[in-house]
Amino acid sequence: MPGESKTQGKHRRIRLGMVGGGPGAFIGAVHRIAARMDDCYELVAAALSSDPGKSLAAAEELHIARAYGRFEEMAAAEKGRPDGIEAVAIVTPNHMHYVNAKKFLDAGIHVICDKPLTTTIEDALDLAKIVERTGLIFGLTHNYTGYPMVRQAREMVQAGELGSLRVVQVEYAQDWLSTPLERTGQKQADWRTDPARSGPGGSLGDIGTHAHNLACFVTGMPVQEVAAEVTTFVPGRRLDDNVQMLLRFPKGVKGMLWASQVAAGNENNLRLRVYGEKAGLEWQQENPNELTFMPLGQPRRTLKRGGPGTGAAAARAIRIPAGHPEGYLEGFAQLYKDLAEQIRARQEKRQPDPQALLVPGIAEGVEGMRFVGAVLESSRNRSAWTALSGAR
Repeated sequence: MPGESKTQGKHRRIRLGMVGGGPGAFIGAVHRIAARMDDCYELVAAALSSDPGKSLAAAEELHIARAYGRFEEMAAAEKGRPDGIEAVAIVTPNHMHYVNAKKFLDAGIHVICDKPLTTTIEDALDLAKIVERTGLIFGLTHNYTGYPMVRQAREMVQAGELGSLRVVQVEYAQDWLSTPLERTGQKQADWRTDPARSGPGGSLGDIGTHAHNLACFVTGMPVQEVAAEVTTFVPGRRLDDNVQMLLRFPKGVKGMLWASQVAAGNENNLRLRVYGEKAGLEWQQENPNELTFMPLGQPRRTLKRGGPGTGAAAARAIRIPAGHPEGYLEGFAQLYKDLAEQIRARQEKRQPDPQALLVPGIAEGVEGMRFVGAVLESSRNRSAWTALSGAR
């Protein structure tokens, strides 16, 4: 085949397919860039739209070799090809995550799925059973877990540099839905505020799940209970645009989470603070290459990506020299790189690099759906403390 010599051998590119991410989509282009950044994948097949005509036209425009009008057709055809896709990226609106993931898992194809995992806990648990039955790799693209200094924070917590944890504060503030943007026909606002496509959570599902995942990833602890208030500020909006809550973690650790898409003056302000008996940490997504370390009774220190004091977890996620900013696209790319290592290790019958196992997977996806369900239940019950069913 033309170009085969470039992809033979141990580091042959993984054949990737994509579902969703066609005309007017934002996240599809992000995933395509991320998949190519470290030269681990080749996008060879796609069903980019629920409209077959648009799907075929979009694939031609993007020079994707095999175009399909529907994802079912793609799964069946690729399963039967000797050069069929080995992994698929699912970048559709939330309501299509389950059916797509199920179809491709049943076809024996590894899955890389955008978050949240599904729109219901029942579908999430069913997918978990399918992943267990098939033994396939399932990655969930909570992209902030791919940032070097987020991994550095996690490593420092695990090493005991903060001592026993006490308090976790996480917030994700945006302002892009401060007005009824969905009524203008803007595609991203339209589906994200539609319960039929977004699921039962608006800002909760869209960015609240990111905040929840980040807090759990860095601390290494699950949220066990929430006391939450879910609000819709924009009149006529069908889903929430602001959520705030208290959190309970194991071992008496307390927390707070705020997620809002009506916080004027905030673009993408994801911020995490973790405090222990010996020190604190602070990280902000809009300044992602720095991590503030605050030892008790000592001057605060700023750790920089690639600089002194950073460890192996951060080093694996760094691509360019210090002083050159890395961020959103590279965070996504790190997850794709780590999943490629997992897939290659499976193919080569070896153990993957342990650092490549930091990618969120099906378990984190299920926890995310338990979180959404518990928050909504708590809010309906006047912010009563509510357990995440099945929480560890």
